[in-house]
Amino acid sequence: MQNIEEISLEEIRAAQKRLAGIVVRTPLLRLNVEDAPAEIYLKVESLQPVGSFKIRGAGNALLAADPQQLRGGVWTASAGNMAQGLAWHARRMGLPCTIVLPEHAMETKVAALRRMGCHILHIPYDTWWQIYLTHRYPGLDGLFVHAFAGLPVIAGNGTIGLEILEDLPDVDSVVLPYGGGGLSCGVAAALRALKPSVRVYGSEVETAAPLAAALAAGGPCRIERIPSFVDGIGAVQVTPEMWPLASQLLRGSLVVSLSEVASAIRLLVERNCLVAEGAAGTSVAAALAGKAGGGKVVCVLSGGNLDAAKLADILRGQIPAPA
Repeated sequence: MQNIEEISLEEIRAAQKRLAGIVVRTPLLRLNVEDAPAEIYLKVESLQPVGSFKIRGAGNALLAADPQQLRGGVWTASAGNMAQGLAWHARRMGLPCTIVLPEHAMETKVAALRRMGCHILHIPYDTWWQIYLTHRYPGLDGLFVHAFAGLPVIAGNGTIGLEILEDLPDVDSVVLPYGGGGLSCGVAAALRALKPSVRVYGSEVETAAPLAAALAAGGPCRIERIPSFVDGIGAVQVTPEMWPLASQLLRGSLVVSLSEVASAIRLLVERNCLVAEGAAGTSVAAALAGKAGGGKVVCVLSGGNLDAAKLADILRGQIPAPA
């Protein structure tokens, strides 16, 4: 697959126009913690109709596509959030939609997909991961919308960066969960074009931190992945097609522990009445640990699709078991 070298500001602004009135322009809220190491703000993408930022990239990919490309329907491989974003837009546009999920996908996300009426396939994780590299799966035609790669998807995600600067022009740092890189690179591209002094970091969990490993090695490398309740990020490697963007745009990877993520999620419920899933919790955990530095730090709450049982465990002070 062709490596992605650049995302232009013009592409991001075009995405913003396409998505206007369709996706939610989410608020930027102050984290209600007085003794934090920075002035921490929350970009609350969990308030989107599908509970995550993925509705932006999925929507821009469909709205920017040639109508002929959509005649055979649409499909994606996803752990759940891009699946919901694509299914939501497909239902709105009257398009057939197929979702390929890894085995043991979080039930909250699977139930949402069933409600949206899409066709669901469950396959082993390693087979599922190969779709991200090949962009193919036997028997599936129609338009493939990548969960994190592809210019329209990344440009759609980049609209978050435009909103952050509109609401907080003097932002110093932005921390975003690093799954495949489509969110962090899209936002970083917007910020670099408009305010290059802003430091943009990916946040990862110590049980699976492919960006940290790639940055240390000077290129993508395969890591050992330990499954955890942080299911929305934590791949086995940074994909080669995303490496050029990630290595150019991101200041580094901020790695946190499972206990730090669980504590951050509990704090968000207690102080701001917000539910964050595991991936989203990594950004707040990193900022609370001081890893993003001082000043004004924005943490992107990428999603809030967390199983009720896992949330209950976290509120009891426990670390939930993996799916």
